[in-house]
Amino acid sequence: MPPIRSRRLVPALLGALVAVTVLLTGCTGSPRSAPPGQTEPASPTPELSSAVPSPSAAESPSPSPTPSPTRKPSPKPSPTKSRTESGALSCKSTVPLVRSPASGHGPAGSVSVTGTQNVALTFDDGPDPINTPKMLDMLKQCGVKATFCLVGFRARDHPDLVRRIVAEGHTVCNHSWQHLLDLADDKRTDAYIKRDLEHTNEVIHAAAPDAKIRYFRAPGGNFTPRLVQIAKDLGMTSIYWSLDPRDWESSKYGTGSSMTNHVISAVESGVRPGSIVLSHDNGKPTTIAAYRVLLPWLKARFRLIALPTDT
Repeated sequence: MPPIRSRRLVPALLGALVAVTVLLTGCTGSPRSAPPGQTEPASPTPELSSAVPSPSAAESPSPSPTPSPTRKPSPKPSPTKSRTESGALSCKSTVPLVRSPASGHGPAGSVSVTGTQNVALTFDDGPDPINTPKMLDMLKQCGVKATFCLVGFRARDHPDLVRRIVAEGHTVCNHSWQHLLDLADDKRTDAYIKRDLEHTNEVIHAAAPDAKIRYFRAPGGNFTPRLVQIAKDLGMTSIYWSLDPRDWESSKYGTGSSMTNHVISAVESGVRPGSIVLSHDNGKPTTIAAYRVLLPWLKARFRLIALPTDT
């Protein structure tokens, strides 16, 4: 009997040993082969556009950002009116200004100052059908009289403006028939120059018979003793200027607002008691814009006059 019990015990022990081995193998996490006839599924390859964050990243949320203080917006400046804005002018203020008087003489004995504390504004090369009426409107709003140096053929073409200039109390000045810069050239005879000036006076008088033409300004200010004398023989005083803002020199000062601002600055800084100020209305809208600022400024500081015709 004892030998039979030994034979039965051995197989039982072997079976138990196998069971323990299988159990231990599963616990170690060793890879298991797929059953015969099946293929193990391939590990998924993540797409770049749908990458899944690692558990550590997903499980560690970013700290909430500390809200930065909200900056109060800077207050917007209140809109300011352009100095050359359209509309009626106001010329009622008075501002004391102390400056030494203008002095000196123009070329060939021409006159460059008023000889008083008064300032004379002069506008050359018109009348201009667009700009001259605008200038006249502004002068009227401010109660200012000025002097208009008229070119003969333009006075002929715009007699209505000549009449208005005279009717509103402004002085007219002879600025030659067609603004030839060589009018004073030695090649021009006395007879030619005299006829040029006479013809200009005739068309001015045709438009405004009562106009007193007491002044002559040479084209470009090119006075010579001979030209001054011929004008004097015709009863006209030759006038130059003491202040030229050079509103005609666009090659240096630009156009548009650049020129307008230059004219304003040049006149405000350069005008003195007794000045004769040169400006142009013909073809110069920038000058018109400048005088929207200058007229109130000048009237507040000076007495503005048309050059007298009773001398």
